[in-house]
Amino acid sequence: MTYEAHWPDEEFLPSEIFTIKVDAEQQVETVLFPYDDRLPGLATAADPEGALSLVNRYVLAVPARRTEVELVRYRAGNRAVLRQRVGRARFFARAMRPEAVQAHLASRELIIDSDFVVPRLAGVWNEGAVIWMSEIPGRSLRTQIRRSRAPDPIKLLNGLQSIWDLPVPPNHVSRFSLTRAYRRARRGLLHESREDEAVQTELGRAVAVLDPFVEAWRPSGLAHNDFYDDQLLTLRDGRISMVDFEEAGPGDPMLDVGNFLAHLRWAVHLGRSRYAQACDQYHSAFREAALERWSWNASELDLREAVCLFRVCTNSVRHPRADWQSQLRVGLGLVNEVIGSR
Repeated sequence: MTYEAHWPDEEFLPSEIFTIKVDAEQQVETVLFPYDDRLPGLATAADPEGALSLVNRYVLAVPARRTEVELVRYRAGNRAVLRQRVGRARFFARAMRPEAVQAHLASRELIIDSDFVVPRLAGVWNEGAVIWMSEIPGRSLRTQIRRSRAPDPIKLLNGLQSIWDLPVPPNHVSRFSLTRAYRRARRGLLHESREDEAVQTELGRAVAVLDPFVEAWRPSGLAHNDFYDDQLLTLRDGRISMVDFEEAGPGDPMLDVGNFLAHLRWAVHLGRSRYAQACDQYHSAFREAALERWSWNASELDLREAVCLFRVCTNSVRHPRADWQSQLRVGLGLVNEVIGSR
C-alpha cells in the first residue's frame, strides 16, 4: 500500500510518501520516497539540485537556475515519473529498474512508427536508469472526455490499428503477460478481502470466471498493453500523443480496447459524479465503434474489460482512502456486472 503522511501545520514539514509491502511470508518492507533501492537514480532525479546536475550532463547544458521537480506517478520498486522544469525547458524524467531501460527504449521505437505522436527522447542516464522525454503541450484526453470534448473514438481506434499493424520484432525484450499481471492482482485482493465477507463473495464470483479465461489466454499480436485515457493527449492540430508506452510489445489487441473501457467504467461509477454521464457516453461510443469496426464477439470483449477492471480494483488497495473497502466492493461488483452481461 502507498500512503502519504501529512504533519500538523505548526510543524512546517512537507508531506512524505511511503510504501509498505508485505510478502507471502509476512515480511514487511517500507520504502520512503524517493529512497528506493530498486530505482537507483530516483533520489537524485527527484532532488532539484540533483535534477539540474543530471539535466546538464545527460540532456542539455543550461545556466544554473532554480529547478522545479514534481512527482507525477510512483510505484515503489517499479518506476516513477517526474516532471522537471529547468527555465523554459520541460521534461518528463522516468526513473526505473536498470533492467527495464532497454525494454522501455525498444517499446518507444515500436510506437514511434504508429499514428500517435511520441515524445522526443531527450537523454538517458544508463547507470541511474533514468530516461528523459520532452514534454508535449497538449490537453489530457481524460479531461477532454469528462468535458464531452473528446475526439471521435474512430480516431483512437485508427491509432490502435496502426500499432497492431506493425511487425513484431523477433527479439523484442518486452512481452506482456496477462497471466502474471492477473495473478499479482488476485493475490493482493485475496489478502485484502480476508476480513470482509461481502468483498470475498464478489471476489469469488469474479475469479470463478476470470481464472479459466486468463489461464487460456495467449498473446495474439502487437499491442500497447496499457491503453487508457490518462496515457493520451490531444494536440492543437488534432493529432493524439501517447505519453506512456513502456508495455508495448507482443500482447492482445482486444485487451487494449478492454483496458480503455475498464478505466472509463471505473470513472463512471467511482469517479466524480459530475463526470459520470460524459464518461458513460464515451464508454458506449467507444465500445460500439470497436465492435462494429472489427466485428468482434461482444462476450470476448466483455471478458477483457472485466479482467482489466479486476486489475484496476487494486488501486483501492495500493492507494487507499478512508472508504477503500467500500470502493473495492463496488469495483468487484462492476467486474461481475460486466461478466454477467456475457
